[in-house]
Amino acid sequence: MPEIKLEVGMTCEGCAGAVKRILGKLQGVSDVETRVDEKLVIVTTAAEENITGDQLVEQLSKWSAASGKYVKVA
Repeated sequence: MPEIKLEVGMTCEGCAGAVKRILGKLQGVSDVETRVDEKLVIVTTAAEENITGDQLVEQLSKWSAASGKYVKVA
């Protein structure tokens, strides 16, 4: 299963929980691993869904704007 890595300005487990919840709702996402200390999110997707890093960044855009945290493809 493909993995997509994102760099996300998470500072606490609350941020990590929000990122997991938001990305977990996207069809084709099978797992979301967050590493707050590394500011890294690893998203495992179903190959047949063809999800891109840009789609994941777009999914987090509203949270990013509201929280002031950055999100980009790693």
